[in-house]
Amino acid sequence: MARDEQLKERWEGLQKKLSNQFADGDLMDLDAIIYIIGVQELGQLHRRFKKDHKLDLMHIAICRLLEPYGYYEFDYFDDDGWPHYKIIEQLPVLKAGEQAVLMKEAIVQYFLEKEYIS
Repeated sequence: MARDEQLKERWEGLQKKLSNQFADGDLMDLDAIIYIIGVQELGQLHRRFKKDHKLDLMHIAICRLLEPYGYYEFDYFDDDGWPHYKIIEQLPVLKAGEQAVLMKEAIVQYFLEKEYIS
Protein backbone atom coordinates (compact mmCIF):
# COMPACT_ATOMS: atom_id res chain seq x y z
CA MET A 1 0.00 0.00 0.00
CA ALA A 2 1.33 3.43 -0.89
CA ARG A 3 2.36 5.71 1.99
CA ASP A 4 -0.36 8.27 1.16
CA GLU A 5 -3.04 5.59 1.03
CA GLN A 6 -1.89 4.14 4.34
CA LEU A 7 -1.94 7.59 5.97
CA LYS A 8 -5.44 8.26 4.60
CA GLU A 9 -6.71 4.91 5.87
CA ARG A 10 -5.15 5.33 9.31
CA TRP A 11 -6.32 8.95 9.59
CA GLU A 12 -9.92 8.08 8.74
CA GLY A 13 -9.92 5.16 11.19
CA LEU A 14 -8.42 7.31 13.94
CA GLN A 15 -10.84 10.14 13.22
CA LYS A 16 -13.80 7.76 13.53
CA LYS A 17 -12.48 6.17 16.72
CA LEU A 18 -11.85 9.53 18.41
CA SER A 19 -15.19 10.88 17.18
CA ASN A 20 -17.04 7.94 18.68
CA GLN A 21 -15.19 8.30 21.97
CA PHE A 22 -15.30 12.08 22.37
CA ALA A 23 -17.99 13.52 20.07
CA ASP A 24 -20.88 11.03 20.12
CA GLY A 25 -19.94 9.98 16.59
CA ASP A 26 -19.94 13.51 15.12
CA LEU A 27 -16.83 13.60 12.95
CA MET A 28 -14.08 15.57 14.69
CA ASP A 29 -11.95 17.86 12.56
CA LEU A 30 -8.19 18.32 12.73
CA ASP A 31 -8.37 21.19 15.25
CA ALA A 32 -10.58 19.21 17.62
CA ILE A 33 -8.18 16.29 17.56
CA ILE A 34 -5.22 18.61 18.16
CA TYR A 35 -7.11 20.05 21.14
CA ILE A 36 -7.66 16.56 22.59
CA ILE A 37 -3.95 15.82 22.27
CA GLY A 38 -3.20 19.06 24.14
CA VAL A 39 -5.50 18.03 26.98
CA GLN A 40 -3.86 14.59 27.03
CA GLU A 41 -0.37 16.10 27.15
CA LEU A 42 -1.35 18.50 29.94
CA GLY A 43 -2.80 15.59 31.89
CA GLN A 44 -5.76 17.51 33.29
CA LEU A 45 -8.39 15.40 31.56
CA HIS A 46 -11.52 16.35 33.52
CA ARG A 47 -10.97 20.09 33.72
CA ARG A 48 -12.95 22.67 31.75
CA PHE A 49 -10.84 25.22 29.90
CA LYS A 50 -11.47 28.82 28.93
CA LYS A 51 -11.00 29.94 25.34
CA ASP A 52 -7.44 31.29 25.82
CA HIS A 53 -6.41 28.04 27.50
CA LYS A 54 -7.86 26.08 24.58
CA LEU A 55 -5.45 27.87 22.24
CA ASP A 56 -2.60 27.14 24.66
CA LEU A 57 -3.60 23.47 24.66
CA MET A 58 -3.51 23.38 20.87
CA HIS A 59 -0.07 24.98 20.96
CA ILE A 60 1.14 22.29 23.40
CA ALA A 61 -0.22 19.60 21.09
CA ILE A 62 1.42 21.06 17.99
CA CYS A 63 4.77 21.34 19.75
CA ARG A 64 4.49 17.75 21.00
CA LEU A 65 3.39 16.46 17.60
CA LEU A 66 6.22 18.20 15.75
CA GLU A 67 8.90 17.38 18.33
CA PRO A 68 9.86 14.07 16.61
CA TYR A 69 10.37 16.02 13.38
CA GLY A 70 13.01 18.20 15.06
CA TYR A 71 11.03 21.45 15.10
CA TYR A 72 10.45 21.66 18.86
CA GLU A 73 12.05 20.27 21.98
CA PHE A 74 10.48 19.87 25.40
CA ASP A 75 11.96 22.42 27.80
CA TYR A 76 10.22 22.27 31.19
CA PHE A 77 6.96 22.13 33.13
CA ASP A 78 5.90 25.39 34.78
CA ASP A 79 4.55 25.65 38.33
CA ASP A 80 1.01 24.93 37.09
CA GLY A 81 2.12 21.76 35.32
CA TRP A 82 1.95 23.18 31.79
CA PRO A 83 4.66 21.88 29.45
CA HIS A 84 6.83 24.36 27.60
CA TYR A 85 8.77 23.74 24.41
CA LYS A 86 11.54 25.61 22.67
CA ILE A 87 11.83 26.04 18.93
CA ILE A 88 14.72 24.07 17.49
CA GLU A 89 14.09 24.72 13.81
CA GLN A 90 11.61 27.01 12.09
CA LEU A 91 8.83 25.24 10.25
CA PRO A 92 9.15 25.42 6.49
CA VAL A 93 6.65 27.49 4.57
CA LEU A 94 3.90 25.06 3.62
CA LYS A 95 0.65 25.43 1.73
CA ALA A 96 -2.51 24.77 3.75
CA GLY A 97 -2.92 21.29 2.28
CA GLU A 98 0.71 20.44 3.03
CA GLN A 99 0.27 21.64 6.63
CA ALA A 100 -2.77 19.41 7.03
CA VAL A 101 -0.91 16.37 5.70
CA LEU A 102 2.04 17.02 8.04
CA MET A 103 -0.28 17.35 11.03
CA LYS A 104 -2.30 14.25 10.11
CA GLU A 105 0.92 12.28 9.71
CA ALA A 106 2.18 13.51 13.09
CA ILE A 107 -1.16 12.76 14.78
CA VAL A 108 -1.32 9.24 13.37
CA GLN A 109 2.26 8.65 14.55
CA TYR A 110 1.39 10.02 18.01
CA PHE A 111 -1.53 7.62 18.41
CA LEU A 112 0.51 4.72 17.06
CA GLU A 113 3.14 5.45 19.73
CA LYS A 114 0.41 5.64 22.40
CA GLU A 115 -0.92 2.29 21.08
CA TYR A 116 -4.38 3.80 20.66
CA ILE A 117 -4.35 2.56 17.05
CA SER A 118 -2.26 -0.01 15.22
